[in-house]
Amino acid sequence: MKKVTVHVTLKQGVLDPQGKAIQTSLNSLGFQEVEEARVGKYIELYIGETEDVEARVKDMCAKLLANPVIEDYEIDLEEAVRS
Repeated sequence: MKKVTVHVTLKQGVLDPQGKAIQTSLNSLGFQEVEEARVGKYIELYIGETEDVEARVKDMCAKLLANPVIEDYEIDLEEAVRS
């Protein structure tokens, strides 16, 4: 089994109102060093044996997990530890 981590973030230049709200709130709490905040998604998938896991996950991202028009994504693969 593979553990797949997908990090989805807005592309540079795309307005991030949630990130802006976080930055503004942190600044108002005294954290003036925060110049920008960006919000994204973190998705963990556990995938059984299949051919070309990375290609399958890229297909999942293109069809459901990310909006390729406004979002980028990164995929990390590792062996899942069974307990």
